[in-house]
Amino acid sequence: MTTPAGPSVLASDGYKFSMAQAGYPLRTETFYLSHRRGGPQVLPFDPHALVASALPWAAPDDYAYLADHAYEMGAAFKAAVLGRAGLTVRALPKGAWFLPREPWLTITGPSALVSWLEPLLLQASFRVQVATLALTAPDALPRELGVLTCEAERELVAETLDAVGVVAPRLEVDEGAYAARVASRVRDVARLTEGRFFEVGLRAATCVAQHRVALAAAKEAGLRQTSHVLLARELGLTPVGTMGHEHVQRFGADEDAFRAMRDRRPGRSSFLLDTFDTLRSGLPAALRVMAEAPEAGDSVRYDSGDKEAQYREVVRAGRELGLRPVHILEDSFDLPLTQRFEDLRRELGVPADTQFYGYGGFLVAQPTNRALTRDRVAAVYKLSQSGPTPNMKFGDETSAGKK
Repeated sequence: MTTPAGPSVLASDGYKFSMAQAGYPLRTETFYLSHRRGGPQVLPFDPHALVASALPWAAPDDYAYLADHAYEMGAAFKAAVLGRAGLTVRALPKGAWFLPREPWLTITGPSALVSWLEPLLLQASFRVQVATLALTAPDALPRELGVLTCEAERELVAETLDAVGVVAPRLEVDEGAYAARVASRVRDVARLTEGRFFEVGLRAATCVAQHRVALAAAKEAGLRQTSHVLLARELGLTPVGTMGHEHVQRFGADEDAFRAMRDRRPGRSSFLLDTFDTLRSGLPAALRVMAEAPEAGDSVRYDSGDKEAQYREVVRAGRELGLRPVHILEDSFDLPLTQRFEDLRRELGVPADTQFYGYGGFLVAQPTNRALTRDRVAAVYKLSQSGPTPNMKFGDETSAGKK
């Protein structure tokens, strides 16, 4: 039997599957990819070919695995994944330069499919940065790229430099050193959180192979949960993920989105607060929905904005309603910020078993001590139209450029 080309349908984040369960898998949607900062940058590849190489295929046991972990995909999702003829890709040509916030790629097609592509397409930001550095500061190449994390990453760098006509410096691979740095950070996180953490670094990796090295090391150091469903299966970890901003944008209102997630899929829900306005919309809507079933064990997820102020308000308002919400803390968390929220938890008397942390780039990208990371250019893949309705994320953190 010939193995189909392209990645497995499991090679995405867990919340892509939960959002498909609670959303509209066959609705036509448009996403765009851009870099919010980093100055002028160059495309060293054909974006159409990039999208084609990322299109997934599915085996029957893939869907069985998803169902075993509460991600049972229906006929609409399966049709969306197979509906490649319905895709429209618009992009700058290979070799083009683009500016911050300028979309260099847009994809229109069935919601579940175009959403699914996000983490693999975001990894292309590494190749863009390599090409841009090669053309603007070639003397910095040995410092930034002299030691790489895996053989697949080395091949990506060599291919990218060849595409822009720059001779590659000596490219060494030290997979062991990278794995050791990841493991060290995981042990620090595990100690500080007493095991209350999970990993969300697929979008921060340069390629799936690098993420495999990181997750294998992380598992040995104590990691038990990851958002990367494919590697969760391969490594015996638990896949996790419930809701992203696109889900709330899709419904146009926090409360409608939260109810859809609660009512359309089994298990606990995690309500993301900051899509439109955290304190005036997301937070009160989440508490209203949670108050209808306080025994469900649902959680609130903090992302952008003043997370400490949001946390204090959730604790205060939750207690007024007799709720014991679970707190999920993500976005830029490192050891000092984790310590701050552990101290805050103790100050406010929040039980340890109701507070969990998600780590992405801190575990996967930063341990390489490399400047060329997704965060450096703030690469984003955002929903811009759902059905006939244009939409966007507003949030609260305009100073960080996350609007």
